[in-house]
Amino acid sequence: MVRCIHSPFTDIYFHLAAEEYLLKQGADDVFMLWQDTPSVVMGKHQRVQSEVDREWAELQQIHIARRFSGGGTVYHDLGNVNLTFIETVSRLPDFKTYLHRVLEFFVSIGLTAEGDERLGIYLHGLKISGSAQCVYKNRVLYHCTLLYDTDMTILNKVLNPEGKIEEKESVPVYAVPSVRSAVTNISNYLPMETIEDFKKTVFQYFSKGQSAVAFNEWELGVIDKLRKEKYIRDEWIFSR
Repeated sequence: MVRCIHSPFTDIYFHLAAEEYLLKQGADDVFMLWQDTPSVVMGKHQRVQSEVDREWAELQQIHIARRFSGGGTVYHDLGNVNLTFIETVSRLPDFKTYLHRVLEFFVSIGLTAEGDERLGIYLHGLKISGSAQCVYKNRVLYHCTLLYDTDMTILNKVLNPEGKIEEKESVPVYAVPSVRSAVTNISNYLPMETIEDFKKTVFQYFSKGQSAVAFNEWELGVIDKLRKEKYIRDEWIFSR
């Protein structure tokens, strides 16, 4: 039985903490659908200066966050839908399995999407989804974005820092750069559907008709503690 969560929250730091809690302290297989207010989310091994127009983001009150999985930097807003899959496994899976699950969802709604070697998803050559993975003991996490009706003007501005990083560093810096891709919104291909319609369709497909299970009060407390002690702290976001 998979625990299906349709999160009512819209805080990126809460959701990153929730994912880590569900992966490391939970025992259930999980599917979670979630959204955030405007946020830039970097991979664990990325460098803020190389990925984010930080000054502009802060001026626009766009949150800057770092997740505990790898991969590239993505932009979230309430036009973007995020999916998280967490499972207990006997051996390390081929993460393309999760990619194919999402591709099959698009087939079910009449869209032909394609994946690439980085597990991104494209419609007509334009990217609509990026993903990242994480392994903890015998637990695996795969999460991805689905750009449904995201503000592309803001996405392109905030993910393109102006100026170049100084070539000479007193200490070597090891960081994973994002691979830039031209993007589009899924709503361009589903003009009659609102994002609420789309979320309902996504949740019903991946939950296989199961009811959503909310976080209980104890879990909310644990997640909030992790949020405050790790994910909102400058040491985690900016100093890695």
